[in-house]
Amino acid sequence: MRHLTPALPPLALTAVLLLVWEVACRRLAIPVYFLPPPTAVVQALIDNGPVLAGSALQTFWMAFKALVVAVGLGGGLAVLVSLNRFAERAIAPLAVTLQVTPVVAIAPLVLIWVGLDHADRAVTALAAAVAFFPVFSGVLTGLKATDPDLERLFDLHNATAVQRLWRLRLPSCLPFALEGIRVASGLAIIGAVVAEFVSGSGATQGLAWRLLEAGNRLRTADLLAALVCLAVMGLALNAAATAARQYGLRHRDGHL
Repeated sequence: MRHLTPALPPLALTAVLLLVWEVACRRLAIPVYFLPPPTAVVQALIDNGPVLAGSALQTFWMAFKALVVAVGLGGGLAVLVSLNRFAERAIAPLAVTLQVTPVVAIAPLVLIWVGLDHADRAVTALAAAVAFFPVFSGVLTGLKATDPDLERLFDLHNATAVQRLWRLRLPSCLPFALEGIRVASGLAIIGAVVAEFVSGSGATQGLAWRLLEAGNRLRTADLLAALVCLAVMGLALNAAATAARQYGLRHRDGHL
């Protein structure tokens, strides 16, 4: 019960909002194509369950691959540039430029590079570009946030750059890196969906394609059902990243 208590307020608020939504739709006779009641959305989830599950799995797989790529490239690049101030000054602005460039602007270029026959690769690459910066920034910030007294201690012992990185900076940057990965996990989902929207291809058959399909046919209940699947998937990935962060911090503290 102690672990469930924090979840009670949001669950209660959600239940109240759903009840108000249901009653308003029925009392005001709102057209189903405009705003279906929650019961209609639940029915759409039941009717389209297998299709939505397959699309959700496809979107999750592309987002997961994008997150792995972002962690590998962002974390690795942050470690490399932290060893050289000139490299940091040269690369950091480019990373910020990638972050502020809308994914819709670079989607056509990525599609040309990978080919229309490999739309899933384009979606993965675009989602990885969206998720890259939080990992890069988190790891780089953590590597530069070490205790100055410990830095001087390593100077006294004539520690090499590798020893300083492995024994001091990497353990110190773990909270920042894990927080960056947690943020990037949500952005990977968003990036995958947006990339599938702008790719203009149904080859990936992810949740974004289901949203487009339902919207074009004015099947609002099916559209909301796909949004529910997307929200649940995002919450699950965020919860997994948060749990991994807490485990990583406890594991680190147990070895200090």
